[in-house]
Amino acid sequence: MQVFFVGAGPGDPELITVKGRSLLGQADVIIYAGSLVNPVLLQFAKQGTAIFNSASMTLDEVLQTMETAVNDGKLVVRLHTGDPSLYGAIQEQMDALKAKNIDFEVVPGVSSFLATAAALKQEYTLPNVSQTVIITRLEGRTAVPDKEKLASLASHNATMCIFLSVHMLDKVTAELIDGGYAEDTPVAVVQKASWPEQKIIRGTISTIAKQMSEAGIGRTAMIVVGRCLDANYELSRLYAADFAHMYRDAK
Repeated sequence: MQVFFVGAGPGDPELITVKGRSLLGQADVIIYAGSLVNPVLLQFAKQGTAIFNSASMTLDEVLQTMETAVNDGKLVVRLHTGDPSLYGAIQEQMDALKAKNIDFEVVPGVSSFLATAAALKQEYTLPNVSQTVIITRLEGRTAVPDKEKLASLASHNATMCIFLSVHMLDKVTAELIDGGYAEDTPVAVVQKASWPEQKIIRGTISTIAKQMSEAGIGRTAMIVVGRCLDANYELSRLYAADFAHMYRDAK
């Protein structure tokens, strides 16, 4: 195996997986998503590794760099932010490598929506509140299927984690209300979760846009919507004294 797609994690360099860090240390070529990946991670590269910032590259240039390295017998790490399976644009890269008969492996990473939950000290799935997490984004330059429009998804009133949309927050909140969320539904926005400069703004659907504008936050932030952020909830049956399972008798 000569090509590895590696999830860099949300920003904190200690949140990359052990396997991901090990591969960075072995790589002869690293192509990293410079607009989002914490450059501190590059300190794990060995001396002499060729490093490319894909923010200034086209898809064809990324693929050519990979193919050239593979033909030279080199190990390539394609370093994506968070977990590469979410909004990582890796499928087109993997399909192109398959067409060239170049094998590869994907190494998962900690997604920013999980780092956001950690920053908020919040569980997304609370008994009798929400048992579903919707991961989505507002339509922008990349279209969203009609059945996945934000207003349609909002009808479930589940916990929602919204990527890549904080710069269109007015439109986000309008669609959430159109879809059925109450205006007093709690919202939290976390900018650069797990980074030293992490910021957290809490409000409601009706207040969050103004709060964000006043805070000057307009990019690199996760929006979380749902009653899990402030609701009363039932305790889990898993640890209830009268609940028996294969590891514990009821008491």
